[in-house]
Amino acid sequence: MSVSNGRAFLAIPGPTTVPDEVLRAMHRPAIDLYSGDHLELTQGLLADMPKLFRTTGRAYIYASNGHGAWEAALANVLSRGDKILTLPSGIFATGWGDVAEAMGAAAEALPGDWHSPVDPQKLEDRLRKDEAGEIKAILVAQVDTASSVANDIAAIRAAIDAAGHDALLLVDAVASLATMPCEMDAWDVDVAVTGSQKGLMTPPGLSFVAANDKARERRRMNANLVTRYWDWTFRDGNEHYMKYCGTPPEHLLFGLRTALDMIFSEGVANVIERHRILADAVRAAVERWVEGGALSFNITDPACRANSVTTVRTNGFNPKALLDYAREKCGVTLGIGIGGTEDTAFRIAHMGHVNAPMVLGTLGVIEAGLKALDIPHGKGGVEAAIDSLSQAVKP
Repeated sequence: MSVSNGRAFLAIPGPTTVPDEVLRAMHRPAIDLYSGDHLELTQGLLADMPKLFRTTGRAYIYASNGHGAWEAALANVLSRGDKILTLPSGIFATGWGDVAEAMGAAAEALPGDWHSPVDPQKLEDRLRKDEAGEIKAILVAQVDTASSVANDIAAIRAAIDAAGHDALLLVDAVASLATMPCEMDAWDVDVAVTGSQKGLMTPPGLSFVAANDKARERRRMNANLVTRYWDWTFRDGNEHYMKYCGTPPEHLLFGLRTALDMIFSEGVANVIERHRILADAVRAAVERWVEGGALSFNITDPACRANSVTTVRTNGFNPKALLDYAREKCGVTLGIGIGGTEDTAFRIAHMGHVNAPMVLGTLGVIEAGLKALDIPHGKGGVEAAIDSLSQAVKP
């Protein structure tokens, strides 16, 4: 017997649920890309994206996923043979470094682990040893969706400054933009990247890079890895087609416009607070479940857990049966473990177009699955989530 008929819940960390309003905005004919409405659309998006990054720098729109944004950022600030330092706390900073190596840079990884954020003191110590200034850029993910860590970008910048180092700070904000505070200028981030399919509530296929003046000057002075498609200088040109280096991804842009309007209508601060409240509810439930001994938080320090996704470790059992139960019996798709944790972890996403019924429904299905499959767990996880919500959301 299955009770999965009805609207399915997607609780994976990207792509996230796309609002009906966004889907409707995309369901329209193509328009002229050389004049009129499309020019206004592009101008509005290029003006609004920096507001989300909280920067006075420029934003660039690419028809790509987040990996394309990685390449765009690297291509515009590096030259062949340059050295970069990655700050692993999951898999994505490492993956970004792999892209840099494939492009002709040399990558070094600062030692880290999957259960805690980047250690700013270790970063400062490493940079102090780089007396020749060989390291040209530092790559870090604000939120790594594999581990569900939230890195302290302000502390990372402070470590760079304390070491007196001139390396650019490049931040992957794919899973943090519009889910957690992202203060590009206040934190002195030189380049930040994101994608459309998480907090921005738009289907996969768009990525974004925001760059400050220092990064853009690096592009003008000596970056020789750049190609025409990724080139910020070309995209700064006056012709509309230059903004996309060719035909714009029109229907994704229609959807993005509506998604941004929804975010600004709710208020960016309110969007971020909604994510925090719902994340706290998820964590309250997991905190209760781990009392049974079969589950544990992947990130040990509660202050370092992301507000967009929670990675749950399974101690001594493969989570496949639980994920299958949630999807096939109840219509809830949870995130699998990635980066070698496929058999030892699952992930609960709570980002983007998400509200209390969606979170409580997802948690209820997980608790039902734990009980149906006789997986040891502390009782009352959903009740703990309700208590958390009732304390945070008052009449």
